[in-house]
Amino acid sequence: MQVLWKDAVTDGPRLAELVRRIAAAEDRAAFAELFGLLAPRVKSFLLRQGCDGGMAEELTQDVMLVVWHRAKVFDSDRATVTTWVFTIARNRRIDRLRRERSVEPDPDDPLFVEGLARSPDTDIEIAERQARLHHAIAELPEEQAELIHMAYFQDKPHTGIASERNLPLGTVKSRLRLALLRLKKVLVRDGGP
Repeated sequence: MQVLWKDAVTDGPRLAELVRRIAAAEDRAAFAELFGLLAPRVKSFLLRQGCDGGMAEELTQDVMLVVWHRAKVFDSDRATVTTWVFTIARNRRIDRLRRERSVEPDPDDPLFVEGLARSPDTDIEIAERQARLHHAIAELPEEQAELIHMAYFQDKPHTGIASERNLPLGTVKSRLRLALLRLKKVLVRDGGP
């Protein structure tokens, strides 16, 4: 029995029944029917979302495999089968794009090469800069100095600082901006960073 797509859309209970059969008994016939109904639509959706043909085909196979393995967690009270399947497809596509966009570290980057020692001059220059910076921070009002320490030495996000200090986020950002301007003036006055 071949069901046309328009019938499949309006026949949500049929799709839900197929998923229930897959969940209950790993019913291959039910999966084949569900695959025949949904896989072409999933692939079409992925193509419209910008996937090339190969990626769309691969992701469609992956999505349908997830449906097979996760049929037991499908809850028809929370979503229709098509909503569930297309959500899986959307998430798989996003995961793939994130993996492809992630930058691989260059093993030849000097930062990753062990044994590169700094020259004594470099160590002295770094120590002098740190001393000037700490002196400049000490000249700030106490509240601004604390915000600088939290944001740049403790690497706390502005939202975390606002929450911890019970301040509006805009206030935290304004005070940090003022503190940085004062630091710049002191550092320029004292001979640079």
